[in-house]
Amino acid sequence: MPRVSFEHIVKRFGAITVLDGLNLAVDDGDFLVLLGPSGCGKTTLLNLLAGLSDVTSGRIMIGERDVTDLDPKDRRLAMVFQSYALYPTKTVRGNLRFGLSASKLPKEEIDKRIAWAADMLQIGPLMDRRPAQLSGGQRQRVAIGRALVKHADVLLFDEPLSNLDAKLRTEMRLEIKKLHEELNPTVVYVTHDQIEAMTMATRIAIMNGGKIEQFGTPDDVYERPANLFVAGFIGSPSMNLLPATVETGGRARLADGSLLDMSGYVFDTTPPAGAELVVGLRPEHFSLVANVDPACRLDLEIRHIERTGSDAMLSLAFGDRRVVVRATPTETSRLKSGDKIAVTFPKDRLNLFDAGSGRRI
Repeated sequence: MPRVSFEHIVKRFGAITVLDGLNLAVDDGDFLVLLGPSGCGKTTLLNLLAGLSDVTSGRIMIGERDVTDLDPKDRRLAMVFQSYALYPTKTVRGNLRFGLSASKLPKEEIDKRIAWAADMLQIGPLMDRRPAQLSGGQRQRVAIGRALVKHADVLLFDEPLSNLDAKLRTEMRLEIKKLHEELNPTVVYVTHDQIEAMTMATRIAIMNGGKIEQFGTPDDVYERPANLFVAGFIGSPSMNLLPATVETGGRARLADGSLLDMSGYVFDTTPPAGAELVVGLRPEHFSLVANVDPACRLDLEIRHIERTGSDAMLSLAFGDRRVVVRATPTETSRLKSGDKIAVTFPKDRLNLFDAGSGRRI
């Protein structure tokens, strides 16, 4: 499968600039997820690649082909939509066949592709049913099969799981990931669901305001967020972000007066004494047991506890802010709102950001 690249892409709708000079490259066989909040430009970018919307300026390449001005049918793409977009009067077999009807392929080849997709997606027993007779998950499998039979260079997914319930979303995530591992197509997948992004992607492009805030592997964006937007967007619950001021001796003082040991932190740019920071602390990296060498210790009051079966989320008061700590139900079984507890955080899990620019330091 070919490489896809967006070069200096600008997209305007009248006076509104949705994408402004965006550059992005998707390597051969990558599963790229465009992730971001509503209105960030991710679906617009996908539509530009699909040819469903025109580029204002810039260039889109698929392999060595400039497809910027090509019709959608000439781009050798296949797209799976959020709404399934199946033909209600056609059977499953008819829906799979429809995308190949204009391809001038021999009937034997068309039948072979349909049988292959049906076997791959386990929809063989459904071939004579119509969409109204299918569940949501079955309809989505048919929509994916219709894309697969085209043997396209690149597969595009536009929030394909958003209409499914939680159980079906989990099942379809696994199906799509398995499909990518077996066929190794180049995939561009749009979602606002970070669980989908983290579990399926080989690369994630986190978008905000028509720009890419960070591009990297799921581990990259989770463990080393490039800025405060990414730090606050990735993670559920999201990263705790607390203001601090740099002091001498490799320390910083948090807003509640607690001292933070930064001596083991590897800075991209070392801040001077007096600089304002934001300290990022993941909920799951806290400990309710005193560590031998903590980066910091916080003595805080419990506001409330949410128990979800396998986890317990502690919401702790930190001035006018809150600190969320992920713990086990066993650790929190005797705790209640109003209790004061000590939580610690190890040095090697710190994330530090410049308070002015928001960038990682």
